[in-house]
Amino acid sequence: MPNQLKLGLPKGSLEDPTISLFDRAGWKIRKHIRNYFPDIDDPEITARLCRVQEIPHYIQDGILDLALTGKDWIEEMGIDMKSENSPVIHIADLVYSKVSNRPARWVLAVAGDSPYQKPEDLKGKRISTELKGVTQKYFERLGIPVQINYSWGATEAKVVEGLADAIVEVTETETTIKAHNLRVIDEVFVTNTVLIANRAAYENPVKRKKIEQINLLLQGALKAESLVGIKMNAPAAKLDAILALLPALNSPTVASLKDCEWLSLETVVDKNLVRDLIPKLREKGAEGILEYALNKVI
Repeated sequence: MPNQLKLGLPKGSLEDPTISLFDRAGWKIRKHIRNYFPDIDDPEITARLCRVQEIPHYIQDGILDLALTGKDWIEEMGIDMKSENSPVIHIADLVYSKVSNRPARWVLAVAGDSPYQKPEDLKGKRISTELKGVTQKYFERLGIPVQINYSWGATEAKVVEGLADAIVEVTETETTIKAHNLRVIDEVFVTNTVLIANRAAYENPVKRKKIEQINLLLQGALKAESLVGIKMNAPAAKLDAILALLPALNSPTVASLKDCEWLSLETVVDKNLVRDLIPKLREKGAEGILEYALNKVI
C-alpha cells in the first residue's frame, strides 16, 4: 500500500506495555508466536517488533518511519535530534513502563559490602554495562579513568561473580539491584520512552498526518491514566460550596435537571484525589456520585 507507515514497536520489557498503550489509544495489535510482524487493525500502518537498542539505527536508515525506543539508546548511538540535519526527529516523550509511569535511571552500583562510596573510589576499576558509550562519557566528564566492559546480560551478577567492581544498570525501583545485594552510589543517566520518526517519512504529508494522529492519541491515553471522571447530582443551593471542591481541566460541566432545585455536575480529576474528594462532596450534599475510568484525554 502506498505511503503505508512502518511502525517499530520495542521488543522486551516494553513490549506488552506498548501494545497495551496502543490498545487504549485505539489500535489493536495482535502478536504472532513465530514472527516479529504483529497484525494491527489499521491498513495505513505496518508494524514490526525490534530490539529497543536497534530501533534508532532503523529510524536513522529509513527502515522504520516511526518507532518507540529509549532516550538512553538515542544517546548511546550519539544521535543529536536537535540538529536540523539529523535523520531522526523527536516527536514526543512517552513516560510509561512495565512497572511504573516514571522515568527509569541508569545507576552506578557496587557490592553492598564494598569499600566504594563514590565514583572517584572506582579509579582504575572494572565497570560492566550494556550502555557502554554513555558510561564512558560519564566517567570522562568526572575525570575518572576506569575500564569499561560490555555486558551481554545479567549485569547485576557481574559484581557478585567477581567479574566487575561496579556496574551501570537501568532500574526503576532498585528491586533487582537490592536483590543482588548491590548499593547505588550515583545516577548516570535518566531515561524514558520516546516516540521518534525518520525525517524523510515525516516530510511526507500522508505519513506526517498519520504520525501526528498516533502521537495525539498515545498522549491522550497516557494522560487518561492519572485521571478519572466523576458525575453527581447537587443541590442548587449548595452549588458554590461543591464547585469549590472540584478541580477541573477547565471548569466543571453544570447542567439543569427537571427538578430545578437540583443540578447535574460532571468533571475530570486526578484519581489520587478521589478517595478524599467523594466524602467531602457527600458532606456538602452531593448525591448519586459516579466515578468512571477514562480511555483518553485530549
